[in-house]
Parts: sequence; C-alpha cells; structure tokens
Amino acid sequence: MTYEFLEDDVAFADFIAQFEAGTLPRPVWTHGAHLAVAAWYLLRLPERSAITRVREGIQHYNTCVGVQNTRDSGYHETLTIFWLRTLMMFLAEPHENASEIELVRGAVARFGPERDLFRAYYSFDVVRSQEARARWIPPDKII
Repeated sequence: MTYEFLEDDVAFADFIAQFEAGTLPRPVWTHGAHLAVAAWYLLRLPERSAITRVREGIQHYNTCVGVQNTRDSGYHETLTIFWLRTLMMFLAEPHENASEIELVRGAVARFGPERDLFRAYYSFDVVRSQEARARWIPPDKII
C-alpha cells in the first residue's frame, strides 16, 4: 500500500498537523496512519510522553471526526499500548543512518500489512472486553 503522507518530509509534517488538529480526513486514518503517528512520537519524545501524546491524540482525533470514545467504541488502550510496544522494539533495532521519516516508513512497511498481529497475543474475549479498551491488559496467549 502506498501512503501519500510518507512521500516526503513536507507531506508528513502536513499529515501530523492535520492529525493533531483533528482535520485529517477519516479515510486517511488507517492502520498505517496509526503506526506512522505512533512511530513519529516515539522517535521524538521520551517513551512516557510519546504514549500520552498518542493516547490523547487518538482520543482527540476521534472526537473531532465524530467517533465516540466509549466503553464499547473508539479508543482502545490495550491495542494502542500493544502497537506502541511493538514499534518501540522495531525502532530499537539498528537502522544505520536512517532519518526519522525513513524510520517511520520502515515501521509502516513492516507492520502496516500486519493489522491483525495482536491476535497472536490476545484472545478474542480479551480484546473485545471493555476492560481492555479502558486499560492495558498484558497478552493472554503464550507464543
């Protein structure tokens, strides 16, 4: 899949600005877009700040585009933390002389096609629970 927002630094800066303002068109807010935002914040901020920024950013974006963050829809804490941790491990690997945008592209290329990766770590019942949506729950499957 091609992501126009990863074309160059200018396109990506515009993408991040639209996400933060809540004006990013909903069709652009794909799994790959989620990954790009998360990777960007992980590269730019200390871990705790990045997690907070992603969490609050997704909730804000959802509100701006009319998606309600409730016990049954919208923001999902467990999946967000799962993907942030997955991206942290990827970004910790050696990527010789890669720029920030190249690292973001690499993360999206690696995990964009694996939208359902979490299923290897979580049972259906856990992921669908209100508790998992509200707070981090560690994986319940042993690989």
